[in-house]
Amino acid sequence: MREFKKYVTLHASPEDVYNALVNQTMLEIWTGEPAVMSEEPGSAFSLWDGSITGTNLEFVKNSKIVQEWDFGSQENPSVVTLLLHPSGKSTKMEIRQVNIPDEFFDNMREGWLSDYVGGLAQLFEK
Repeated sequence: MREFKKYVTLHASPEDVYNALVNQTMLEIWTGEPAVMSEEPGSAFSLWDGSITGTNLEFVKNSKIVQEWDFGSQENPSVVTLLLHPSGKSTKMEIRQVNIPDEFFDNMREGWLSDYVGGLAQLFEK
């Protein structure tokens, strides 16, 4: 099992970044794919038309999102924590994903950098 951790700066307020991560319509705008999302802990979510699925575990308005991502049957679930820190007029987003199966790690790392962070950065371009 592997772990991914990354800090990125997004040119938007924590409120706007949080909204982009939990609002189903906003998710569909910046990913360009169908999404299912609810801010309800215990609810299922789906991103990139089902490429990423899992369960929402915790929400702290405008500052924290915790999700369990599915990789099929797995003893130790892969947990994603997104922390949003205000930084002037921007937001520093801390991404941490634990228990990534070795065979998925390279694809996950690339997806975080190009699709997830890349999509959000493009959404908030100045």
